[in-house]
Amino acid sequence: MKILLARHGETPWNAEGRYQGQADIALSPVGEAQARSLGERLRDVPLTRAVASPLGRARRTAELALGERAGLLATDAGLMEIAHGRWEGLLASEIRAADPDRLQAWRDAPHEVLMPGGESLQHVFDRAWPALLRATAGLGADDTLLLVAHDAVNRVLLCHVLGIPFGRLWTFRQAPTTLNLLEGPTADRLEVVRLNDCSHHTPLFGEAVHRAL
Repeated sequence: MKILLARHGETPWNAEGRYQGQADIALSPVGEAQARSLGERLRDVPLTRAVASPLGRARRTAELALGERAGLLATDAGLMEIAHGRWEGLLASEIRAADPDRLQAWRDAPHEVLMPGGESLQHVFDRAWPALLRATAGLGADDTLLLVAHDAVNRVLLCHVLGIPFGRLWTFRQAPTTLNLLEGPTADRLEVVRLNDCSHHTPLFGEAVHRAL
């Protein structure tokens, strides 16, 4: 089976560098355009199933990318972004002023951080991996699944498949509407075929980054 693991498009808070977490922030016009570009990329790709986070930015990205195939879409709360708790809605500069040690730890040792009033990366994995298993249940060798989720969710899933600790999740990027291609006979035997592929909206040496998770 093949899994196309995508991230949602840009939101106004992404552009401003605000931590979103589980705040339900809609796509910006740029994000909607990115999602439509993703749809063009996937237009000729046969899809068996599509599952997204229920947060509006991920669900809308999936709807725009699927176009006339939006009837395939289901949602799973296990794919929701990490809960940032009291950080949600704040700029990195504001967090640095109020909670500098934890913000530095989030950069240096993210696997050790429990968000204030929120979750840890392990908490995210403990709900996101079962969501992936639910989404892949019953899929065969020729089936393709589209999963649309969030930065932290994608990173912990990819770390698990790559066999690297969550403490190294900043060693690769997850751009807006990026695609990661995973292939394997079962969810427990997946290989990463493509990582952070955003060529549908960003040149090879272009920047497709964001300033807050």
